[in-house]
Amino acid sequence: MQELHDAPLAPLTTFRLGGPATRLVTATTDDEVIAAVREADAAGTPLLVIGGGSNLVIGDKGFDGTALVVATKGVTLDGTGLELAAGEVWTDAVAACVEAGLAGIECLAGIPGSAGATPIQNVGAYGQEVASTITEVVAYDRRSGETVTLSNEECAFSYRHSRFKADPERYVVLRVRFRLEDADGMSGPVRYAETARVLGVAPGERVPLATARDTVLKLRAGKGMVLDPEDHDTWSAGSFFTNPILDDETFAAFRTRVRERLGDGVEPPAYPAGDGLTKTSAAWLIDKAGFTKGYGSGPARISTKHTLALTNRGDATTEDLLTLAREVVAGVRDAFGITLVNEPVMVGVGL
Repeated sequence: MQELHDAPLAPLTTFRLGGPATRLVTATTDDEVIAAVREADAAGTPLLVIGGGSNLVIGDKGFDGTALVVATKGVTLDGTGLELAAGEVWTDAVAACVEAGLAGIECLAGIPGSAGATPIQNVGAYGQEVASTITEVVAYDRRSGETVTLSNEECAFSYRHSRFKADPERYVVLRVRFRLEDADGMSGPVRYAETARVLGVAPGERVPLATARDTVLKLRAGKGMVLDPEDHDTWSAGSFFTNPILDDETFAAFRTRVRERLGDGVEPPAYPAGDGLTKTSAAWLIDKAGFTKGYGSGPARISTKHTLALTNRGDATTEDLLTLAREVVAGVRDAFGITLVNEPVMVGVGL
């Protein structure tokens, strides 16, 4: 287990932002992870768990406590069962499943970060989310001091949310178990309209696994959502805001605001999200509120490829990023009466 002091955290995040940690520990086994967590908890030291760093916004002052990098490794395939150590690189795991002919996570290709982060955020994209394939999550319960195994139902998954996100101080994910599908080399049913259109199939049809994965990678790359150190559009946390989910009354008021601002014939994006709920598009809201691709003149700007990504153009600070984020939130609220919610985890800062 490696230990450093006054260690920079910015290089451990995809934003490349944030000040140093008082103490930085890198753990390569589950036992080392548990030992580091127990030590911090026993001393009453604040703890920040870091995986791939793709969903973190760390304040410029850094983190006064122990930052724990989970660097555990392990991929086990048994039939259609998959077990991943929390530190495994997610994109590598997706590639391994496609190579093995197993469907269920192929449309989650290109998402940066570690396997252990996927259940926390209930990672999803292009018609798939991990909640549909996760069977169990093995985690260290800081409250009981024991390792526990939580079923899919116990994880309480919902849109970009879970039991782990709801109670972030309690669990440290160690391993994630999935049940995938052997569909004779074919993907799961294609459910996302854009993916189906590019593939030239009807929603619900299947395509070869590698074709689905490669198509998603191209779509993501076109939006700056595949990491590339030479492309500042990828110096981001991907989607910075979640898509709002509105009840019937709020959605009706929103539609009225849209017509008042954009004209009687304009309808906002609307997708069923459960009884009496409708999901709309954060990217659409941002664009129609006047924050177009490339918006901004400072070191933090909206991506030139996708309005939902806020980016570091190379020499930004976290405060630069937050200033832009607050401007977008205020602009969307003034235009449409909807308050956007950040998707990345904020450390020492907030909107």
